[in-house]
Amino acid sequence: MKRMLNTLYVTTQDAYLARDGETVAIRVEQETKLRVPLHTLDGIVCLGRVGCSPALMASCGERDVAITWLTQYGRFQGRFIGPTTGNVLLRRAQYRMTDAQPDAAAIARPMLLAKIANCRTVLQRAIRDHGDDESGPALADAARHLALMARAVPEDAPLDTLRGLEGDAAREYFRVFDHLIVAQKPEFAFTRRTRRPPLDPVNALLSFLYALLTHDCVSALETVGLDPQVGFLHRDRPGRPSLALDLMEEFRPVLADRVALSLINRKQVQPQGFRQTESGAVLMDDDTRKALLVAYQTRKQEELQHPFLQEKIPAGLLSHAQALLLARYLRGDLDGYPAFVWR
Repeated sequence: MKRMLNTLYVTTQDAYLARDGETVAIRVEQETKLRVPLHTLDGIVCLGRVGCSPALMASCGERDVAITWLTQYGRFQGRFIGPTTGNVLLRRAQYRMTDAQPDAAAIARPMLLAKIANCRTVLQRAIRDHGDDESGPALADAARHLALMARAVPEDAPLDTLRGLEGDAAREYFRVFDHLIVAQKPEFAFTRRTRRPPLDPVNALLSFLYALLTHDCVSALETVGLDPQVGFLHRDRPGRPSLALDLMEEFRPVLADRVALSLINRKQVQPQGFRQTESGAVLMDDDTRKALLVAYQTRKQEELQHPFLQEKIPAGLLSHAQALLLARYLRGDLDGYPAFVWR
């Protein structure tokens, strides 16, 4: 199993990253603020106006340390990686399966079932912790509907059916998401999922966390030699990492939604940490963004039991483990793709 390394998030505007021996030096106005050993990193995420020296980019390329640029608010801008690794035969197998609808559906189905199961587990945990209050019946009803959806997914369901069911499950889950928020109402009330742009603080947190999770899934897929752009459940679209979006469906409730809910319910973020622009978009300030990054990194360090591998692994390695299992299935080493189901 891959060793758990760190992701370096750089949020200071106009910072410049340079190589200093075997370290990454973070400089602001020509003053070095921090040095981080390169061998401890598996990725660097730059948010906003952050520059990078050619020498550092070359060193990162040699060490498989990806550098990703996002806007300050989590929108993907670009990515630098070293030479593509992995057996070309693996990618050819991936492309053949995505072109064959029944084969693609055989991978998309367990991903969808895992997403539904993990969403239901989030609701069931909330019922266990807060089921005695007025939100209990609504959460129990949604959990029951998700269970019925999972049982109703046919073994030979075509891709279009699976995609429709994915949308139905997401709507059912987010229909009761507001009941999972038990503090700081009404400032953190949730009515519906809005993406581009997020129109309330809860959606701003979710969108940013999903952007970070996408970055991790892209890195995991590239590490094992798969093409993140060519997916099974999500349709191909220029510039969209469809396979990374497929993979992250299993992890959204576990690694993103739970972090957002904890930040709100434990009052680690405050309403004043968000502002609304003239267009209606809701944005986080620097302190809120840093609190989110710390919470996300902390969550990635927590160990979870992997049901297929039968061992505990850091949550931050789940994407790598699933990418590796997917690659093994595509090679013919496994009879089916074992999606991650959270217990």
